[in-house]
Amino acid sequence: MRVLIALSGPVGVGKTSFYEVLKQRFGAQRLSTRELLLATGAKSEREDLQEAGERLDRETDGQWVADALAKQLTEDGPDVVVVDSIRIKKQIDHIRRAFSGRFRVWHVFIDADDDILRARYAERDSPIGEFADYDDLKRSATEREIRSLKEVADRVVDASRCEPDSVAAQAVAGLGLFPLEVERLVDVAVGGQYGSEGKGHVCSYLAPSYDMLVRVGGPNAGHWAALPEKIKYIQLPSGTAANPKADIVIGAGATLYLPQVLEEIGKLGLTGARLSIDPQAMIIEDADRDYEFERGDRIGSTKQGVGAATARKILGRFDPSPLGIPVRLARDVSELKDFVRPAIPLFELAFAKGKKVFLEGTQGTDLSLHHGVCPSEDGPIAQGAWPNVTSRDTTAAGCLADAGIAPGRVRKVIMVTRTYPIRVGGTSGPIARPIEYKVISDRSGVPEKDIAKTEKGTVSRNPRRMAQFDWEQVRRAASLNGATDIALSFADYISIENQKARQYEDLTEETRRFIEGVERVTNAPVSLISTRFEKRGIIDRRRWR
Repeated sequence: MRVLIALSGPVGVGKTSFYEVLKQRFGAQRLSTRELLLATGAKSEREDLQEAGERLDRETDGQWVADALAKQLTEDGPDVVVVDSIRIKKQIDHIRRAFSGRFRVWHVFIDADDDILRARYAERDSPIGEFADYDDLKRSATEREIRSLKEVADRVVDASRCEPDSVAAQAVAGLGLFPLEVERLVDVAVGGQYGSEGKGHVCSYLAPSYDMLVRVGGPNAGHWAALPEKIKYIQLPSGTAANPKADIVIGAGATLYLPQVLEEIGKLGLTGARLSIDPQAMIIEDADRDYEFERGDRIGSTKQGVGAATARKILGRFDPSPLGIPVRLARDVSELKDFVRPAIPLFELAFAKGKKVFLEGTQGTDLSLHHGVCPSEDGPIAQGAWPNVTSRDTTAAGCLADAGIAPGRVRKVIMVTRTYPIRVGGTSGPIARPIEYKVISDRSGVPEKDIAKTEKGTVSRNPRRMAQFDWEQVRRAASLNGATDIALSFADYISIENQKARQYEDLTEETRRFIEGVERVTNAPVSLISTRFEKRGIIDRRRWR
């Protein structure tokens, strides 16, 4: 239900600042009783405005504020309306009678110690003519009686020792604006291997089911989407075009290469009304890319500057120009000013409204800076993969942290897994039981040239190395990510016949046995099966929507 906040309190207590917080957080609309009085011909003087208000109260029995609200409010207006401010009890009584059916009417009284109010009054830069001093103001009829409204307020907040945002947190607690009950509204997609698992295809397929699409990571990972057409995403969520009604958010933990971000924004026609970029996201400079170009061959880096920029974000706490490059965040970039706003309040607002959120991770679990593993030459247990890893934690927990979403909000973790895992070509690190394209072609019937065409890095365009399916890898990744569902991609690499499949029963018997094995090992259902890179190339077995 929409909320109508009737605000009252002494002069100088911070009512306007309180409203500004609600405007910024919730898009609140204000009815200013001062502006109403000025419209009647009252002078812009405190004493004259008070006398005009007292006269209207006598003539209308306090109903003039409710009448003005009735003219201003519409059925499709904002969710939060603030009346600034109420002077007498009859005004709030009329408002409750007129609007309680359409709004949750909530009377908030903000107070502060007189010594604090006296100091604020002496320093305030008021838009209207004020009394000579605070004591003169206190002797006026309106201010003498104003604290009697505390007795009829739904919430009284002492603003003596807190800032406006803290006042707001207390004033609206329990109204549902800040979600107090944790509802599981977030689904997360992560890669279960070394990346390039086909997350873009899966995410663009799922995107229409959500109200908000969120992306973290950087331009060292790209995702191909098939909906509504073949599109390559580097910085934006893969469902951006597939669901044009969804809000788009890039989290604070992202790293942004400005030319790439602006190119995608332009191609997709995004405006600040739809796209939000957290001000804390790090900007990659050309010098970061140069730094990695000189050194990245050692670990098979895509050399997009993500690691260097991430390191500078950390080192920049001590040195304003680590590696000789000044630190810039999204908030410092003029080209992004229409899009920059904190992500966490957007998530809170979405949760309060019961909106569904889809967080798209990048790369794969075994490229995690902290938790990635590689096959070991010394024994049967895989060993830590550092330094052949990326510059962030790619697990579901890491993606949530980068976005700014609490783990308790998560409903589903969809782990995307390939039938044949890949690694970037060259020196990106070891892979268990490598296999040639020709062997896969001979097994599946997919032409070798088609495999070679597909298996190029989305960003680097380098040929990928492929390997046999690693059952321990996906078991461990499912455990680490808390996978609730598996999305299996490249089913046609088991058999080209699967490209014709439209439902689970159409898959080859070998493929169905493989899927059953994946479900046993991961203890999660294979809910989505990608058979080909097309709009309708996914078999959907979900029990959830």
